Amino acid sequence: MSNRKLLLGALMLSLAACRQGPQVDEDGFPTIDRPVAPILSDRFSTEDARDRLGEAEAVMGLAGIEDGMSVADIGAGEGYYTVRLARAVGPSGRVLAQDIQPTVRDALAQRVQREGLDNVAVRLGEADDPRLPHASFDRIFLVHMYHEVTEPYQFLWNLRQGLKQDGLVVVVDADRPVKRHGMPPARLDCEFEALGLERVDMSQLEGGDAYFATFKVVGELPVPSTIQPCD
Repeated sequence: MSNRKLLLGALMLSLAACRQGPQVDEDGFPTIDRPVAPILSDRFSTEDARDRLGEAEAVMGLAGIEDGMSVADIGAGEGYYTVRLARAVGPSGRVLAQDIQPTVRDALAQRVQREGLDNVAVRLGEADDPRLPHASFDRIFLVHMYHEVTEPYQFLWNLRQGLKQDGLVVVVDADRPVKRHGMPPARLDCEFEALGLERVDMSQLEGGDAYFATFKVVGELPVPSTIQPCD
């Protein structure tokens, strides 16, 4: 075969790959081309250490948490944010705490019962769907967990439907590579923007490389096949 034919064949294969577009999963959502951090533990740090840094108070203050709000804590783990959000929203507020690991969910449910948090419901979610009731939450918290999401486009597609009209997604993560259990802010922005979620605010948290960011809905919910994945 001549070199010309080889070059033409390579070009046709390249054009065919371009026409195919991004790789999609069985539900039609784009797959990702970045690492995903493994779930190593349901505990990010000791609660006393986090309290000494004033982490929860700072994050809830930046998020504008008020009495009577409805909030969701996704990937709640042992419930560090769950119990503090429950106190912050008060008896007239509501907290939904969700985790995808049944044993973690069960342990958190026991803690909620033990501490008498009557305004908290504990639910089991799925890796690609937090299973939130539609248009129900003023704030949805993703704290030190988004880098562990294996199917972010489908996850965010499902998650954004749980927000009220003026609700916000609150993200706390670390500005470091995903393999080191972080999420670079530029990548975070890109993946959220692909789902019609625009960043409202971002600020650095004291005591490390963690940051706080909020996102609001700015566009229609995209059809999965039209989602443009990040490079």
